[in-house]
Amino acid sequence: MTETVHRAARAPRPGLDAQGCIEREGSLGRIPHAFRPVVVAARDGLLDLLGDRLHSAYLYGSVPRGTARVGRSDLDLLVALREEPADTDRDAVRALDASLDKRFQQVDGVGTLLYSRARLLSDLETYDLGWFVACLCTPLLGEDLAEYLPRYRPDTLLARETNGDLALLLPRWRERIAEATAPEARRRLVRYTSRHLVRTGFTLVMPRWNGWTSDLHRMAEAFAAYYPERAERLRAAAALGHEPTDDLAVLRSYVDDLGPWLEAEYTRVHGTKAPRTE
Repeated sequence: MTETVHRAARAPRPGLDAQGCIEREGSLGRIPHAFRPVVVAARDGLLDLLGDRLHSAYLYGSVPRGTARVGRSDLDLLVALREEPADTDRDAVRALDASLDKRFQQVDGVGTLLYSRARLLSDLETYDLGWFVACLCTPLLGEDLAEYLPRYRPDTLLARETNGDLALLLPRWRERIAEATAPEARRRLVRYTSRHLVRTGFTLVMPRWNGWTSDLHRMAEAFAAYYPERAERLRAAAALGHEPTDDLAVLRSYVDDLGPWLEAEYTRVHGTKAPRTE
């Protein structure tokens, strides 16, 4: 195992620039042709809906990375408002998401995150939402907030502030599992929790691996170099992140075994995320 870890540490790392900072992933030029009409409709819909209150909008996920699959991938957006979003804003954006999902069969769901400009640029969010915007989001509309954010390295501070809150999430997941009685609801929950656990496993080892990737399978392999005894569990979760099942046993294993183990190890290695008020 030691030789494997040392070899992994010496290998050239993806996702970093010449200074060792995480490069921004995705671009509008990488959007697959089939998804371009959805992106245009989402852009126009947000402009009509929010008008001058909209500061900026971004794409993230497989669509701007160019890896989206027709009929299988969702469209993910993040919107920054000039003021704090109200419940009416969230309701209106959810309605727009649902309308786009129904209108365009090439996407399997549309989801929009809604925040204020001030929150995204706050000190508390610099190494969480701020990093997310600067490194994982592709500008679609308005002024790019990345201009006001630092460069990021794959260090323990970033690891802690991005995924150091699994202890808070596990009780919520248990509630959602109890409520997910329909097969489709369980599949969506398996997809979401699988992806989250793989990303948490990856950021656990990210400072030692010294690189960045959004590819679930590559994340699982990076984790495997340092935790071979848990490797197959994370590889299986990576596969389920792409091809989810509705098996309730998978969800239970996440909240009873893999999740608690990851939470304890993450806390031991990186500590816990700075608390939020919400």
